[in-house]
Amino acid sequence: MSTQNVPGEPDVPDVTKEQLIADFKTVVADAEALIKATANQGGEALASVRAKAEASLAKAKAQMADAEAALLVRAKAAAKATDVYVHENPWKAIGISAGLALLVGFIMGRR
Repeated sequence: MSTQNVPGEPDVPDVTKEQLIADFKTVVADAEALIKATANQGGEALASVRAKAEASLAKAKAQMADAEAALLVRAKAAAKATDVYVHENPWKAIGISAGLALLVGFIMGRR
């Protein structure tokens, strides 16, 4: 897995949407296999499928936690960059905000 380097922040794995979807599908498939195994068999086959499902679930949880941490780091970096920009360029920020408000008002008024 690659990491995104944000100055002043720890390295956080860059988890893609496709990776999360693939891991979620794996967890669902393993859960379905577990359900099928419990309906027809017991013993060793059930223990094997259950262990595989638990491992998949643990991996998906870890990657979701990584994605959450990466999102938090990116959000903090964006907020800090916005704060710095607004403090360095207050009139530009006011003009951009007014322009966006005008655009949103125009779009809402057309409905």
